[in-house]
Amino acid sequence: MKHEGAPQGSAVPQETANGTTESFDGFGRHRFGGLSGKLLLMTVLFVMLAEVFIYVPSIANFRNTWLMDRLTTAGVAASVLAETNTIAPRLQEELLSTTGALAIALDQGSQRSLIAMSDVPGEVDFVFNMAEGSPWTSIVSSFEILTYRGDGAMRVVGAGQMGHTERVDVVLPVALLQQDMLAFSGRILALSLVISVITASLVYITLRALFIRPLRQLTRSMERFAESPEDASRIMNVSGRRDELGDAEIRLAAMEEALSRALHQKQRLADLGLAVSKINHDLRNLLASAQLFLERLEHVPDPTVSRLAPKILATLDRAVGYTQAVMSYGKAQERAPQRRLLALRRVGDDVADVLGLVDHETVQFDNRVPEDIEIDADPEQIFRVLLNLVRNALQALEAEKDETLVRRITLVAERDGTCVKLQVSDTGPGIPGNIRNALFKAFHSGSKHGGIGLGLAIVAELLKAHGGTIYLDDAKPGTCFCLEVPDRTA
Repeated sequence: MKHEGAPQGSAVPQETANGTTESFDGFGRHRFGGLSGKLLLMTVLFVMLAEVFIYVPSIANFRNTWLMDRLTTAGVAASVLAETNTIAPRLQEELLSTTGALAIALDQGSQRSLIAMSDVPGEVDFVFNMAEGSPWTSIVSSFEILTYRGDGAMRVVGAGQMGHTERVDVVLPVALLQQDMLAFSGRILALSLVISVITASLVYITLRALFIRPLRQLTRSMERFAESPEDASRIMNVSGRRDELGDAEIRLAAMEEALSRALHQKQRLADLGLAVSKINHDLRNLLASAQLFLERLEHVPDPTVSRLAPKILATLDRAVGYTQAVMSYGKAQERAPQRRLLALRRVGDDVADVLGLVDHETVQFDNRVPEDIEIDADPEQIFRVLLNLVRNALQALEAEKDETLVRRITLVAERDGTCVKLQVSDTGPGIPGNIRNALFKAFHSGSKHGGIGLGLAIVAELLKAHGGTIYLDDAKPGTCFCLEVPDRTA
């Protein structure tokens, strides 16, 4: 997948608050302060930490081996000299020079012999019995030697030869062991650094190839997509990896695709809104002309015209109001309800008259609202609520082709204290399951007759302005919407 912008691994200079420029990588962070640099540093530190755990027993083992070598050398030489009874000064000097000791003595149980001594040893700061040492005491003694400051001596006691019962007692300068231990530590440190660098480099290169590069590709894909989310060609191409990063790529691509589709849909809806506003502007003018013609018909001396003209005129008034509401949709909320006490049954009858349900050939309208039920609501808004619900039911029933089906729309209402509960039900096929979760959201329609999905959204908005609610009752056959409208005092 090709990406625009700076090439991979290049630094992008950016100006800071004080006017200076700093180098940043593709993530917007410092090149060496980013994930790659931190990964390299942590690898080196962890390898060095592992080397520390290796070094501690190693230095203790080096100390023990060094002391045993001195004891063995001194023990062999002391045994030979003791058996030949020839302890010449020259031989003593050679033995002391070979072992680096200040004094060597041989303990044969009942007899203790001084084999060699250069000078009278000074103060003895350490006494080591090699037969009684433990790993922990060896480690502690090793670090005591490394941190020792002074010119003192140490006394080492142990068996000089394998299989012999003699014990060798050697007095050595502490500085001699300390120098060799420091040299050994330096070699261990140098080797550890080499191993750390090699290991860190291999881990760094591997992790960079496996993780850092794919992460940068994800970031660049997001940046490229953010430049033009509506462009579907900018959606990330999935590499097909079968790991966590592959899952991240799949989820990112799915999210970008959903976002691009949503933005494209919103743009289309915005264009549709503009077109609807233009159409409604002209439609309002046509309806106004129709109102003028109808006002002239009111003066015609005909009983039928006199009975129908007021209802047609009221319907045209509502139509003009609806066109005005569509033109202002999105610029403001619905106006606040201007509540009055209304005869709810009369409102239901008006809705039936407007929809032609009074003399409908196939659909029966059953208004079971009691005459004494009064509702505290805005006249126009509660009419729109019932009109949308009854019209949806009528469209669903008219779409049924089987003549044996019962097609009935029923209005039922009751007053419960300060709240009016109303049910609008029909004997239709019901609400499809795939739209129930978004039933009262705009532009979610289950209708197959060109509906745009605004009716129930408008109903929910108008009822919410009244402090009421609406929900779908799944327990009843067909479709049954339950409405609750509380009084103003509630």
